[in-house]
Amino acid sequence: MPEMTFRVRWPDGNETDCYSPSLVIRDHFTPGQDYPVREFLEKANTALTQASERVRARYGFPCSRALGQLHVIQQSSAPFLNRPDAQVRVLSFRY
Repeated sequence: MPEMTFRVRWPDGNETDCYSPSLVIRDHFTPGQDYPVREFLEKANTALTQASERVRARYGFPCSRALGQLHVIQQSSAPFLNRPDAQVRVLSFRY
């Protein structure tokens, strides 16, 4: 199963590499695109849950690393949720 990482820049300028066990991330994000924090969080939830389910379909168990990444994204998003102008930029994909 092809893995990928996607690099994001948070509203405070910090950059993070995020893991996905599947290329499904490409269906939800575009490199160079800014997303309001809530939208980014919703898309990440959908994409990483789908990625984990793809692992389940193939190997019989969900991907704990994808679900762990989702938890990290949720925690990282929390400080910005009440800032309507806050944006997360998807910087790049790496395969």
